[in-house]
Amino acid sequence: MSGLHLLDPKGLILLAGLVPLVVFYILKIRRRRQRVSSTWLWMAAQRDLVAKHPFRRLVPELPLLLEILALALLALALARPTSRGGAIDGDHVAIVVDTSASMATRIGGPSGPRTRIDDAKAAARGAVTRLGPGADAIVIEAARDAVLVSPPERDVQRLQNAIDGIEARDVQGDLTAAVALAADRLRSLGGRQRLIIVTDGALAGDEPLSAGGIPTDVLQVGDAEDNAGIVRVDVRSGIDPTSLREQVQTFAMIQSWTPHPREAYVTLSIEGRPDPVASRRLLLQPGDKQPVVLTFEPRPEDHGAGLVVQLAPGDAEPADDAAYARVPAGPRMPVVVASDAAYSWTTRALEADPSVDLQRLTIAQLATVNVDPDALVVIEGACPTSVPGSDVLVVGAPAGACFGVGVGRKVDDPPITSWDTGDARLRFLTLDGVHVAHALALDAPGSSAALVRSSATTLVADASSPGRSVTVLGFDVGDTDWPLKASFVLFVRNVVELSRAHRAQGVAGATRTGDPARVKLPAGTAKVTMDGPGVPEREITARDGFAVLPPLWRAGLYHVRWNEPHVGAAVVPANLTSAEESEIAPRPIKIDGAAGGTSETVTHAIAVHTEWLGWLAAIAALALVLDVWWVTRQPRSRLARLR
Repeated sequence: MSGLHLLDPKGLILLAGLVPLVVFYILKIRRRRQRVSSTWLWMAAQRDLVAKHPFRRLVPELPLLLEILALALLALALARPTSRGGAIDGDHVAIVVDTSASMATRIGGPSGPRTRIDDAKAAARGAVTRLGPGADAIVIEAARDAVLVSPPERDVQRLQNAIDGIEARDVQGDLTAAVALAADRLRSLGGRQRLIIVTDGALAGDEPLSAGGIPTDVLQVGDAEDNAGIVRVDVRSGIDPTSLREQVQTFAMIQSWTPHPREAYVTLSIEGRPDPVASRRLLLQPGDKQPVVLTFEPRPEDHGAGLVVQLAPGDAEPADDAAYARVPAGPRMPVVVASDAAYSWTTRALEADPSVDLQRLTIAQLATVNVDPDALVVIEGACPTSVPGSDVLVVGAPAGACFGVGVGRKVDDPPITSWDTGDARLRFLTLDGVHVAHALALDAPGSSAALVRSSATTLVADASSPGRSVTVLGFDVGDTDWPLKASFVLFVRNVVELSRAHRAQGVAGATRTGDPARVKLPAGTAKVTMDGPGVPEREITARDGFAVLPPLWRAGLYHVRWNEPHVGAAVVPANLTSAEESEIAPRPIKIDGAAGGTSETVTHAIAVHTEWLGWLAAIAALALVLDVWWVTRQPRSRLARLR
């Protein structure tokens, strides 16, 4: 049967005002003394004055009744009463609530009083109150993945508390997976089953939802709203051919779903800077899709910082009005050469490369000088246990252990017999005719780790670990004629380019909201801390040079920091950038309602609820108007009373 439900029971607190209202009516009035000719006409007033109690008998009066009625109606209106249909027919009910980004759309525009998810939770709470005797319900959240919010539960209060904890996420939703999970759970429970889907109808796909033959109701919330959003973003770094200076280009794609032309502004800002670094003005036509290119010249300290692309003015859906990225690393690759030798062939080859930012240190300085965490570190004649930077090239490794490779006996005149042409470090080069005077034999940990071999031993070994490329040479290039050949320059260039590629892959640049993110870390980092939009600072364990962040539910810039083996930080941008999710216009929901072999697609939607707030407030106002009229009315004349 139908019933009345309160969306905000706290409004009934206003009923406490009935107590002072009645007290005011029964308190005796303090009267001033007045001399009169006779007290016969004032007997009632005299009895009131003689009484010892401060209260008088409550006499029903029309103003009092009208004021009690108005106060009660206002309290009931603030509690937001709603009327719904009858009890839900089912022993087991699954309630699927859509929590995709479109559910954060504000109803009535950017300054609307509530969002679609507010109405969706109200509808879900109302469905819980309509459960039949002995029936239970499960609650499932439909975001990027289906999440079971509440297992089968009969307690209405627990179910409503679980629903209250649901919130919209900045992700492209997958209602299909959530409905499939709900149908699977219901089938495992048996009995009479019912499926309730609460959504705004702005689905990413057009395929029907498969309910597996289970009776299904759709509670559709939200109306059509104007929206425009950023559906794609990309950032590149290069050299401006005119000024020959570094330039960062940010590409953004803006799409509009408004039925009328709209003026918009796109600004580009660097996190931490108060003013934008670039901006553009656009005129978006109905259904228009426009690319925008924003450029600026970065400062050295800007590399790796967060970028914010903002679309203004804002509209009903806030999640797609901003997109995030990082300022790419500069075009010059940082390379550190640590050597105590008076002359270095490797340094000479690196100096010939204009795309390299070279820094020269001694072996002792390598442990004390702050080295770029993305730098390629070249070490000559030594193999420290702790090496900063990213990739490592060891030239002339000393005897002992070097990054897990055993460096042993001395070998004179080892002939080069083969090399791994499939490895990126040995591309496009040949070692034919290269003569090595003497080398130390390398004990590579596996056959695949031997990059360059002689007839008796390994001359160049791969000692890479997850997240770090390490190349070990068992000889000093000064003891060979290799630097006199073009293949040596190609080898050094290949090592630099491999390190450059690893630097570009350090943090995934296209992290979508709802997905986990992988962050490359310096070797030896055991833990990191992260924080971001709506995420308090938390600690995450790192392993094998990587940290995997949990799914990022909010669009924005996330910060990852570590203190070992040296202090460092990284910015991880997460974006919605989904045209399907930005199209927030409600559409009919198609449900595959067939229970047998042939499928029949149906479209089904019912009203969410009927609120009585407006009617109750109007009746309360009418009661107050009658009260004012009654108190201020003019008494009738004596002749009119006689007539």
